[in-house]
Amino acid sequence: MADIETDVLVVGTGPAGSATAALLASSGVANLVVNRYRWLSNTPRAHITNQRTMEVLRDLGPEVEAEAVMHASPQELMGENVFCESLAGEELGRMKSWGTDPLSKAEHLQSSPSFMNDLPQTFMEPILFKTACARGTQARMSTEYVSHVQDADGVTTTCRDRLSGKDFTVRSKFLVGADGGNSLVAEHLGLPFEGKMGVGGSMNILFRADLSKYVAHRPSVLYWVMQPGADVGGIGMGLVRMVRPWNEWLIVWGYDINQPPPDVTPELATGVARQLVGDPELKIELLGANTWTVNNCFATHMQKGRVFIMGDAAHRHPPSNGLGSNTSIQDGFNLAWKLAKVVKGQAGIGLLDSYSAERAPIARQIVTRANQSIAEFGPIFEALGMDGGVDHDKIQRNMEARADATPAAEAQREALRKAIAFKKYEFDAHGVEMNQRYASGAVVTDGQREPAFEKDRELHYAPTTWPGARLPHVWVFERSGRKVSTLDLCGHGEFTLLTGIGGEAWVAAAETVSAELGLPIRTHVIGPRRAIEDHTGDWARAREIRDAGCLVVRPDHHLAWRSETLAADPAAELRRVFKSVLAR
Repeated sequence: MADIETDVLVVGTGPAGSATAALLASSGVANLVVNRYRWLSNTPRAHITNQRTMEVLRDLGPEVEAEAVMHASPQELMGENVFCESLAGEELGRMKSWGTDPLSKAEHLQSSPSFMNDLPQTFMEPILFKTACARGTQARMSTEYVSHVQDADGVTTTCRDRLSGKDFTVRSKFLVGADGGNSLVAEHLGLPFEGKMGVGGSMNILFRADLSKYVAHRPSVLYWVMQPGADVGGIGMGLVRMVRPWNEWLIVWGYDINQPPPDVTPELATGVARQLVGDPELKIELLGANTWTVNNCFATHMQKGRVFIMGDAAHRHPPSNGLGSNTSIQDGFNLAWKLAKVVKGQAGIGLLDSYSAERAPIARQIVTRANQSIAEFGPIFEALGMDGGVDHDKIQRNMEARADATPAAEAQREALRKAIAFKKYEFDAHGVEMNQRYASGAVVTDGQREPAFEKDRELHYAPTTWPGARLPHVWVFERSGRKVSTLDLCGHGEFTLLTGIGGEAWVAAAETVSAELGLPIRTHVIGPRRAIEDHTGDWARAREIRDAGCLVVRPDHHLAWRSETLAADPAAELRRVFKSVLAR
């Protein structure tokens, strides 16, 4: 007999683990989450929070999204990435980032009801963890995962109470390893990984200092310092990141990965801060320092039997593009509803095979993109004459030459402008954040071809109702006049069927199939004089079906199936689709 029994054991309380626990608890699934430390995140590692992640918080409840917004630095302060010789020194250029360019901002407004923001992990993690516990998650701190054994019916996990040193066992139907980049769960599963760990070395220096006089006129999240001798993780520069405007900061500085990690003393930290800020008299309040490695590694498969991995356990990469915690939370959004359906007997266990099929390609994509973004700093170095060599005087002369009135200097200025503008693939990659389209057994396309991307798929979100894609957001209206997002009509742990006037037979069919399968299916008829109306016509343009057609939307907002028109036997079609998606 195990000491503790639960439906799902989650190892790790980071963004992935806490989000998964909160989503499971919201669906009424018993779960236990354990954390080997006595604290939640004590450093503001992750911070960029994209629209898709905010939609997950919105799905957890408007109060959860509102609390995140309350603590976050808003999108307008994320601003324009600044490239400079130091914060006090000469500015080399800047680019509008994170959806603050007017054209990009318009795309952001059209794409989601939620707004991108900057929310350090020290704020995000407690919001998710608190939500989980408030809704029924059992939590144990100072408790580490030791090992697990799975069988046909469940998983027996050995954990260790780090306060007493005593081991105990947890019996669960499923185990989720959200235990970070050195995941023991992944190691014990023997899952396949591609790539390499430890390709570069970096240190974080967290400190307080009022730097408003250097940055208030050009608000930004990231200030890239280009100067001879600066180096971070092989990138070739120092980074000053805003944590709290404008008096809490995080410096990222590199070290030689082939040497032992440095001892970040107060003297070293202060010296680096003074160098990058450009103020030799700067006084800082050092809050903390740590070293970390740049990784380029991802799991090609993220599950085995009843055990799953997610977050940094599955995708290990530098913070470029701000994809880390976003992808981690979205892993949880994908897996939690599937676990809930299986635990409740509403789906066959085969549904869970779709988790790795859908999320492993995302892991590959974001690890590749994050590491590619590092390489894309190369043209900036080249334009400034910083590429290669350690002759600091020569580098400084090359950088200063751009101000000359010569044809060579004019070409250098043009090259620098183009190189900085090209960084939109890191700092404004809206498509990378929003264009996730799934292909798995939990999606039924009926042979419909995936629509092509008319614009750059990394830069621009392309809404579509093709099965596997995320449901497009548009504003529709209740009879009272209150506007609601199409995403708000869906989610919250349940399937949703959307149709229009003439499609009422789909609603009746959904009621029949719901009763047969014991599966709640929410339905909405959108049209004039109905409970939900499309006054602007935006929904009619976005839905890609006829009025009498229908869309079946999964609990994670992704399309499970669509029919352009009313079927001859709607109940038979829905029965076929749901049995296929749910592996029944």
